[in-house]
Amino acid sequence: MTRLWWNQIRSVIRLEMKKTFFARRGLWIYLLALLPLLLFTGHSIQSSRQQARRQRLVSQGEKKLMYRDLLAVRSDMTSEEVIALLGRPPSRFHWNEQTPSGNDSFVVVPHESYHYSDGSGDLYVELANGKVTSVEVRDGYNRGEDSVIFAGVFQFFYLRLAVFFGCLGIFMNLFRGEILDKSLHFYFLAPIRREVLMVGKFLAGLLATCVIFVASELLQIILFISSFTPNAQDLYLFHYHGIGNSVAYLGITALACLGYGAFFLAAGMLFRNPILPAAGILIWEALNPFLPALLQKFSVIYYLKALCPVDIPVPPGTPPVFALLVSNSDPVSPPVAILGVVLMAGLVLYVSTLQVRRMEINYTTE
Repeated sequence: MTRLWWNQIRSVIRLEMKKTFFARRGLWIYLLALLPLLLFTGHSIQSSRQQARRQRLVSQGEKKLMYRDLLAVRSDMTSEEVIALLGRPPSRFHWNEQTPSGNDSFVVVPHESYHYSDGSGDLYVELANGKVTSVEVRDGYNRGEDSVIFAGVFQFFYLRLAVFFGCLGIFMNLFRGEILDKSLHFYFLAPIRREVLMVGKFLAGLLATCVIFVASELLQIILFISSFTPNAQDLYLFHYHGIGNSVAYLGITALACLGYGAFFLAAGMLFRNPILPAAGILIWEALNPFLPALLQKFSVIYYLKALCPVDIPVPPGTPPVFALLVSNSDPVSPPVAILGVVLMAGLVLYVSTLQVRRMEINYTTE
């Protein structure tokens, strides 16, 4: 009997995959998954242009500079001392400024701006009357800051919006879409247990969402890493836990599809209007940081936040509301978080099996 059920599940999956991947009503899900790719594509293009500009400065400079050379310039140096230390600037601008000196007279003050680069960072030197007035060193690659930005996009846009609404669009229509198309009775008239049908539909939806959103997350990671220089890529991947973080992001995305998929599958069978349960789940997930500790554990985002590999820092002066959204006041260990999502999804799916047994079709009331 078990072998028969697995054969039936595979047949349901094959039927559902065609409808899930090529349904016109689901085209917006692909757009939702592609939006972060556009962001990181733009970031990668900008980083490539900046790196090409730095390489031009290096090739035009008189000396091969190191990062410590950029840090050696002080605000009390003269232009001759800067040139003696770093060589003639490959990028140089000058202008004159008239400043009042009293008695309706003006003094012309010459200004200059030097731009140096060591290939990975930039040095901007401002001079007035031949003396340095300001020095600014900009790191071309701040891996810590870039990692925090990537984590912020992942947590606040990808998990809470893209994956959430993508699972809504796919799992909610597994049964509700069949009812609207007046085709669910074909499944119910087939010699297949309803629980087996539900499991097949859920696995098809889970496979589809994982393919779409895990693939999108993988492409985001590739674009993010490609914005680094080859040396910076090696440092990030092998010395700054880049490989481990990438695997964690992919696993969290798959767990999000599992957790949200179970809830939206049940909502599609229990409610005629999908807007109400979707709004309720969205509000519950958004209010999770403000709920009591016990109620927080009945939320998918609570466990997903605990698995995120990069903590988003809370700057001083951040409003408490935003600080709660970023931080996880009661984190759990990764094994407990994974088990929490799996158990919650299993419980919801068990409730769905009870509902599908009692489910009746009346197309005239839909």
